Amino acid sequence: MDRLREPGGCPWDREQTLGSLAGYLLEEAYEVADAVASGDADTLEEELGDLLLQIVFMARIGREKGWFTIDDVCDGISEKMIRRHPHVFGSVHVDGADDVTRNWEDIKKTERKNQPGASALDGIPNALPALLKAFRMTEKAAALGFDWDGASDAAGKLEEETKELKEELERGGNGRVREEMGDVLFTMANVARHLGVEPETALQEANRKFMSRFRTMEAGARASGTSLRDLDPHQQEALWQRAKREETAGSARLKPGRR
Repeated sequence: MDRLREPGGCPWDREQTLGSLAGYLLEEAYEVADAVASGDADTLEEELGDLLLQIVFMARIGREKGWFTIDDVCDGISEKMIRRHPHVFGSVHVDGADDVTRNWEDIKKTERKNQPGASALDGIPNALPALLKAFRMTEKAAALGFDWDGASDAAGKLEEETKELKEELERGGNGRVREEMGDVLFTMANVARHLGVEPETALQEANRKFMSRFRTMEAGARASGTSLRDLDPHQQEALWQRAKREETAGSARLKPGRR
């Protein structure tokens, strides 16, 4: 990166700024997430390298501005991890992951003591996908004791919010439908947290499953000389069920020990 940014280096790399790189950073992070979902180790290795490049690139620009170096970045995160893991690097005792989470938030609160008006939610990026952001917000609130007693209570709240959405739909008004829909989605993220399910990843998995089945439906329609648009709901449902059966059969063939 030093060679690319110095005089005589790459014109494109020399023109980049922190602002221009921000989008690439997000894109590479999503590609890492896709690689994780694929289970392909070689792809994951490559994508982690691409993500690391963006960090090195930004650190190089930070050095040019006299702000910090890549060594400062590495030292800073190392010191933070040691400070926030006193149960590993110190003498603090914890009983499970929940204790670790509470201690983590307590330590962050202490770090923010010289910041008037600081909130436990301040560290959540505005650019996070909305579902993941809801998950992180309720996670941090729960660490301070603001939480449902368990998944059953959270699910009860989801039923309540869903009922309110249905009532708004039955009234035929559009004024609060958007708000009620938002409440349902937010509560679903809370339920997911209680179940130990990261909702953004779960939804991405559901998206991939739907995409695969829908494409199988389209292929089935084309094979019969028509298109999905020309089929009635019953015919479309039949194709959907067939796609599900083929998916199940395909998964069974991939299980260890089967041929």
